[in-house]
Amino acid sequence: MSKKTSIPGLGFYQSNTAVKWVVLIVSILISTGSIYYTKILVDQLKGRERQQVQLYAKAIEYTANEEDTYGDVNFIAQEILFQNNSIPIIQADAHGKVLSYRNLDILESWPQKRKEEFLRSEMTVMKETYEPITVTLRDPQTGEVFGTQFIYYKNSFLLKQLIAYPYIQLSVIALFGFISFLAFNYSKMAEQNRVWVGLAKETAHQLGTPISSLMAWMEVIREDSDMQEKGVVEELEKDIQKLRIVTERFSSIGSTPTLKKENVVTLIHNVVNYLRPRVSSKIRMEVFTLSDNIYANVHAPLFEWVIENLSKNSVDAMGSTGTIAIKILRGNEGKVFIDVSDTGKGIPRSKIDSVFRAGFTTKKRGWGLGLTLAKRIIETYHNGKIFVKSSEENQGTTFRIVLNAA
Repeated sequence: MSKKTSIPGLGFYQSNTAVKWVVLIVSILISTGSIYYTKILVDQLKGRERQQVQLYAKAIEYTANEEDTYGDVNFIAQEILFQNNSIPIIQADAHGKVLSYRNLDILESWPQKRKEEFLRSEMTVMKETYEPITVTLRDPQTGEVFGTQFIYYKNSFLLKQLIAYPYIQLSVIALFGFISFLAFNYSKMAEQNRVWVGLAKETAHQLGTPISSLMAWMEVIREDSDMQEKGVVEELEKDIQKLRIVTERFSSIGSTPTLKKENVVTLIHNVVNYLRPRVSSKIRMEVFTLSDNIYANVHAPLFEWVIENLSKNSVDAMGSTGTIAIKILRGNEGKVFIDVSDTGKGIPRSKIDSVFRAGFTTKKRGWGLGLTLAKRIIETYHNGKIFVKSSEENQGTTFRIVLNAA
């Protein structure tokens, strides 16, 4: 059973999935509660406005049907009819002719035709919004019905604002959440960048002293003829040179590297030739290309580091036997494609999106930084892409690198 090694300082970012779900659920509850409560208020206000319009209609009906009600009419006009200064209302006869209107945005300077067209349009909207209220006209003497009128109305401006309020509120909350998310991601990336730069610079600094010491010891060993005959000096020189390359890689992580036109086929062969004697003899490493001259804009030490990391991951995935195949080809639109394939255990579908995340590893030992560094080097420093092209469990995995051709 493999054990995952976590990196200090990255635990918060790896364990915040539950927090995100909690925040999402709480946000949904708040949003639902806000909309539900606003709906209750809207329904209550709708009921009050209809009651007010009904009272308005009753007042019109009363003044039209009763005799000798001068004082009452004056009271009704002042306390009921003229108190409605918010609900848009149109009073029309049975044939749809407008008799009066209130609280509509009509300018006195408008021509009569424009006013009539506007009122007809508003009446259509009011019909679709609410059922009109009927005003029955009776003869004051006989009580006989001689006509009907209708009161059309729609929501007041206040009610419209209340209906729109929760959606405006949710939009503001969503915008705030989006900005907060961007700020959080930016701060996360900035913090990770500081960690990468600090770690890289410190590692390069720490490697400097032992490399200098090893170079001095090499001079001592070189004077020993027995050691020279055994080929030890040559192998040690290769490893010292490799350490110097590693130091340069870490130094480059902390600054913006300069990209140059390089033959990627040659660079990949350099990595493969270095790794072959250092991995199991049962692991085959093969390079396939249609041309030995494929150029791209790269920083050679960092690019070789990416190929080395991918190759080492492939070795870990295969164990003691298998094949690593690296294919190099020219793509369309000035791109270079590099596929690194292995015959290892593959990556489960549920884990593919996590392989480049810092701290992700299935090995018993390791910090899970290899693929994270590879992604940073290719996408940040080389303006390219790296992704899992394909993977099947117990079949193998293929990573694809996309670079800009030179």
